[in-house]
Amino acid sequence: MSEQIVVRPVAKEDFTAWKPLWDGYNAFYGRKEQTALPEEITQTTWARFFDDNEPVHALVAESNGQLLGLVHFLFHRSTTQIGLSCYLQDLFTTEAARGKGIARALINAVYESAKRAGSPRVYWQTHETNATAMQLYDKVAEKSGFIVYRKLL
Repeated sequence: MSEQIVVRPVAKEDFTAWKPLWDGYNAFYGRKEQTALPEEITQTTWARFFDDNEPVHALVAESNGQLLGLVHFLFHRSTTQIGLSCYLQDLFTTEAARGKGIARALINAVYESAKRAGSPRVYWQTHETNATAMQLYDKVAEKSGFIVYRKLL
């Protein structure tokens, strides 16, 4: 990509540009806003990014004043290490920005944030059908071999 990409913390004034990225991420995973992701969740998530008492963080990738991608991550305790684990929860770029290094830049920015926080590990999960993203993930991280189980309550 010829334009300079800047990865930075999301700002409160970014909401109108962040929201279509967030909606795109949720649509990619088949979530319907009216049923699976109420607006209350979006508003609460957004508020958490700016609450110093919350362990949830957001970065955006920007070029020429346009947001091209987002990444959300959080820190949590673990029973297997002293330092906090960093969970990269959401990663999304616009379709036009894919394959241009935006996702890699966002992942690397999370790595740097984790290092600054003293976290020895960053991890994430993706859907088994997300083959395109896994091509990048295989280059920037290693598969843990763990399978995720869940039960909605």
